[in-house]
Amino acid sequence: MQVKVQAESGKMDVNQAKQEHLLALKVMRLTKPTLFTNMPVTCEDRDLPGDLFSKLMREDPSTVKGAETLMLGEMLTLPQNFGNIFLGETFSSYISVHNDSNQIVKDILVKADLQTSSQRLNLSASNSAVAELKPECCIDDVIHHEVKEIGTHILVCAVSYTTQMGEKMYFRKFFKFQVLKPLDVKTKFYNAETDEVFLEAQIQNITTSPMFMEKVSLEPSIMYSVMELNTVSTGEEGVSTFGKMSYLQPMDTRQYLYCLKPKPEFAEKAGVIKGVTVIGKLDIVWKTNLGERGRLQTSQLQRMAPGYGDVRLSLEQIPDTVNLEEPFDITCKITNCSERTMDMVLEMCNTNSIHWCGVSGRQLGKLNPSSSLSLTLKLLSSVQGLQSISGLRLTDTFLKRTYEYDDIAQVCVVCSHLNPDS
Repeated sequence: MQVKVQAESGKMDVNQAKQEHLLALKVMRLTKPTLFTNMPVTCEDRDLPGDLFSKLMREDPSTVKGAETLMLGEMLTLPQNFGNIFLGETFSSYISVHNDSNQIVKDILVKADLQTSSQRLNLSASNSAVAELKPECCIDDVIHHEVKEIGTHILVCAVSYTTQMGEKMYFRKFFKFQVLKPLDVKTKFYNAETDEVFLEAQIQNITTSPMFMEKVSLEPSIMYSVMELNTVSTGEEGVSTFGKMSYLQPMDTRQYLYCLKPKPEFAEKAGVIKGVTVIGKLDIVWKTNLGERGRLQTSQLQRMAPGYGDVRLSLEQIPDTVNLEEPFDITCKITNCSERTMDMVLEMCNTNSIHWCGVSGRQLGKLNPSSSLSLTLKLLSSVQGLQSISGLRLTDTFLKRTYEYDDIAQVCVVCSHLNPDS
């Protein structure tokens, strides 16, 4: 589809008003047209106009045949105003310098700069001067810029040239516009016991038009690999949880979920993973109106690193359901998160419902910094229902310091004759 042109008025520099210039500068924003919508006017057949309104709508070339009473149209209309510019979109502008005089003008230099709140960017395609410009001829240029800042932007267009008399002339125009925020992005982090990190991203469309969400992905940091949880597997292909038409209506919010796992080379380095706060960044691509694309990348997302203390105890394997008064096994992983070597002793303390099987107070040996130890423990429950596993004590004999671990996990205890698998 052809890109249409929309003119934008500008503010001329003070020096320009003092004298008439031989050249005229026009700056227009390049934007795409919109679909024309008509306003249907109908009445009942018994009313005074009769079938007049219906006949006019059927003859109207802007209506869809067979659906004249709907606000639909097949024709395109040019924008009537400058429109909105959103962060992440590409701002395009057409610059034309026309020689309105009957003289030949020499050494014409056209320069376009974009001033933001933090920087000034040169958008001109060429910084070399044009040797001469004959009467009724023009110099055209098209500039593009991917908008990466919100707030006030000023397009500064400057023109310098030399007259036939050798007089050097200069003038410029200013075009001021606002860049708006298209999306509101909120994130939440959930730290799992297995060093996995779950990221929930809430994306809200805060514009006045619907968006087609082309891509929402997470680029993880170097220590993590990512798995998207936004599809449902049906055979070989996954179906998006948002359906086939991925549209986001104005002020609607959509939630995306990702799971980050430590890479194998970093998974065993407990001290390294413990201090990692940078997770990655979101890459969002969308389309509006007639395919106009926008793209946003968030800054590096940071989580609050979990505090495990000097020693971390996590469960690697535990059954969901066990029989009453029957022993079952759990696999624990003990990690030294400190910067010193520990000599560990394991004590198992019984509770009202949980009873440990085995020797309490056994030596586990020395555990170097950032190293781990896996061990299998046997226990049983004397009470039915959902029971919490508690009563593990780890003592560092070097510092005579004891670490207590209660409510490590929960297990469902049932009678053996009620268990369908028995």
